[in-house]
Amino acid sequence: MLENTAVEKNKDYIIDIVSMGYEGEGVGKVNNFTVFAQGALLGETVKVKIVKLSKNFAHGKLLEVIKSSKHRIEPECSIYKRCGGCQMQHMSYEGQLEFKTNRVKDVVNRIGKLKDVVIHPAVGMKEPYRYRNKVQLPIGKVKNEVAIGFYAPRSHDIIDMDTCLIQDEAADKVVHLTREWINKFNIEPYNEEENKGTLRHIMIRRGFKTSEVMVVIVTKEEVLPYSNEFVELMVKNISGLKSVIQNINPKKTNVILGSKNKVLWGKDKITDFIGEFKFNISPLSFFQVNPVQTEILYGKALEYAGLTGEETVFDAYCGTGTISLFLSQKAKKVYGVEIVPEAIEDAKKNAEENSVENVEFLVGESQKVIPELIREGVKAEVVVVDPPRKGCERSLLEAFSTMKPQKIVYVSCDSATLARDLGILNELGYKTVEIQPVDMFPQTAHIENVALIVRKV
Repeated sequence: MLENTAVEKNKDYIIDIVSMGYEGEGVGKVNNFTVFAQGALLGETVKVKIVKLSKNFAHGKLLEVIKSSKHRIEPECSIYKRCGGCQMQHMSYEGQLEFKTNRVKDVVNRIGKLKDVVIHPAVGMKEPYRYRNKVQLPIGKVKNEVAIGFYAPRSHDIIDMDTCLIQDEAADKVVHLTREWINKFNIEPYNEEENKGTLRHIMIRRGFKTSEVMVVIVTKEEVLPYSNEFVELMVKNISGLKSVIQNINPKKTNVILGSKNKVLWGKDKITDFIGEFKFNISPLSFFQVNPVQTEILYGKALEYAGLTGEETVFDAYCGTGTISLFLSQKAKKVYGVEIVPEAIEDAKKNAEENSVENVEFLVGESQKVIPELIREGVKAEVVVVDPPRKGCERSLLEAFSTMKPQKIVYVSCDSATLARDLGILNELGYKTVEIQPVDMFPQTAHIENVALIVRKV
């Protein structure tokens, strides 16, 4: 038994929401004991039922809003409360941007222990819906009916959907047609628990500037029944269709895509642009899902780099080379480093496609490759990092401090690890000047940041 008398499981409590958690949940207190309530907003008074109890905190299910926030709105999506795709549709967009800006301020102060950093208001979107150019949806059965949709929060229960307001409209149409095809030909969706069935996921990608559409059907088996009928349905009904691909994933795994692709119709890639740069996108390619905000994010990174045409730049965790190409416009030479060999191959092709010759891409761990470059006498005046969610390895940050670049530009998808790394860089002789949050994922709790860090005199 948990030694806790502050709250009891399955009991109702009225609480005042005094802060917001990092996932957008409201936070209140009962007898000085912390309670998280998904769906509650800062400043509200709510009734919750305690559904999960831990030693130091509890989770409450929102039952009633007694006093509403000025930012509370009615979600536009009919399945919002059950679906795990969004977390913040019940909050006005102005409120979302305010929440995300404050979240960055909080972690920089609390985790990074930095007090004098200029943190700008988050840059939002004019239209904070229909912004995603890629969607991956599991296919299954619920109560013996075909279900295609996102998982419910913290589960693998599929919430069947007809439309998703953060995805491109083309995805809605593909989902509708796929469901129609499955029912007509009685094709068996994948059963995760039994590791049986044919259809695992449907993935849709669309180039926002080219309007090219790719449809990928992910299967457990090599043979896809009625594949010609599937292709015919897509070709007939999807405007801008350029590619229909079968991806084969025979493994019992949570990883969505397998390594083998079979082109059923059209091309093996579609194309899109970020700024002036053209990119080829295959089923397995990494490509930012919000191209409108990506252009703003990379533009800010280029601005912070302050290049004059004379600088050598290191781009750590370069992925498929998107930031490297942006930097190449004003740099003398850019070295892009990435651990994934396939991403480096894509990066080289992207550079060739755009006739960029002042970029060199290297495979390996940034914390190993960049120190080796330094030992070989390659010195960068500017370093750009765009690490995964876990942030940078300390050894990489220490290698930067040894090289002493004048500027470090840090692009981050996780505010907490960004704040941690900024604190480390502060110890290593670097000062964080300013941070620009960019809202890449409206209606969710996620926020991207780009930070300007300079060497202390």
